[in-house]
Amino acid sequence: MNILFSVLERVQHELLLFGAFWLLIGAIDDVVIDVIWVVRRLYRRITYYRIQPPMTADDLPPPVRPGLLAILVPTWGEANVIGAMLARCDEKWRGGECDYRIYVGCYPNDPEGCAKVAAAAEDNPHIRLVTLAHNGPSTKADCLNNIWQALLTDELAGGYKAKAIILHDAEDAVHARELDVFDRLIEKCGAVQLPVIPIRGSNSPWISGHYCDEFAEAHGKTMVVREAIGAALPLAGVGCAIDRNLLGRIALSNEGRPFDGESLTEDYELGLRIGAFGDRTIMARIVDSDGDLVGTKAYFPETLDASVRQKTRWLTGIALAGWDRLGWRGSLAEKWMLLHDRRSILAALVLVIAYVCILLTAVLAIFYIGGLYQPKPLPGLLVTVLAMNAGFLFWRLAVRAAFVGAVYGPTEALLSVPRSIIANIIAIMAARRACITYIRHCLGAPLVWDKTTHYIIPGAASPHD
Repeated sequence: MNILFSVLERVQHELLLFGAFWLLIGAIDDVVIDVIWVVRRLYRRITYYRIQPPMTADDLPPPVRPGLLAILVPTWGEANVIGAMLARCDEKWRGGECDYRIYVGCYPNDPEGCAKVAAAAEDNPHIRLVTLAHNGPSTKADCLNNIWQALLTDELAGGYKAKAIILHDAEDAVHARELDVFDRLIEKCGAVQLPVIPIRGSNSPWISGHYCDEFAEAHGKTMVVREAIGAALPLAGVGCAIDRNLLGRIALSNEGRPFDGESLTEDYELGLRIGAFGDRTIMARIVDSDGDLVGTKAYFPETLDASVRQKTRWLTGIALAGWDRLGWRGSLAEKWMLLHDRRSILAALVLVIAYVCILLTAVLAIFYIGGLYQPKPLPGLLVTVLAMNAGFLFWRLAVRAAFVGAVYGPTEALLSVPRSIIANIIAIMAARRACITYIRHCLGAPLVWDKTTHYIIPGAASPHD
């Protein structure tokens, strides 16, 4: 029995050492981002906002060169939501100052989706159905490339050129002032990203709710810091606008395809390519006249399986395939942010080890209480590292709760603390599946559009509007 306890204790110490070290590295990485955000916030408050309050969407100057805003919406199996999404766009944008046209890509073997878009486009010049020449699903990027070709055809036929390309998904709930913000800010940069605002499903406070926590912090802090240090901003694929001429140059460098059809995270990679082309992306956090954040609202997966599948696609495209495809280009700040993005697979392994340590420690504690086991003291350095990690953990939970509270209020801020456990479990499961997916891809399996099924958009009267 003593030999068993000795082995368990040795395993516990080794796992503690490994897990504590990498948790500390990750915590330091996060805290440095926190510090930069705080310094930037204080600097702007002292230098700019002391004289003049932050601008609202109504305060933005009129555009210097008005032009067509082309909204690209790739779809596959979205008959449940695409009709309601297009109706909301029409409700929010019709009658505004911006000239816009929504290009919706559909596959011929998705007749229900095609019918919904065709019905919405009837007698509505702002909506155009683009039927792809091949069956789906392929990849989201491939669908976008086909929509891009349809836009080029319209430009040639009409003798004009669009001003900006805006990306949206079929489940998005757009903001009424979105086009106004894009029309003005796109003249100052290569791309503009609005915040993504997940809406927690009423039947899924934990799984769908953890997206609220992640996006509140990512789009409220991390993206802001990336812009501040001069690193390229990855696009979210929704609620973002790209200068049309810039996207055209990117297309010319890739055989006429602005979106990489072999990528599972074409939006993320497009944002980095914009940086590589020497342009910058603005993370536009701006409120309307009512004080509401101008952004894109959407429901995210409510079930464990759907969430794991979605996170698998993100991890595969960013942490694994993205490493192969994009390498470690750019400045030191750029490389740091790439490392921050790609650490997720290692982070999942460290989380597994941490939870195993907790379980093993609990087992040994039971034997200790029963008088069957007397533990050896931990090394002093390890105790110090564990104490530091505990402090960083409380800091991390407090920071996330603060950002969640700023967007969703105090109740969701409190829920973000226990939801961190759910987020860790999903991350572990997605990392395992992503590694398997990537290994299969390396052995020849194609990457396919393993998309999420949607049933409702924020503001829709019923799940099947």
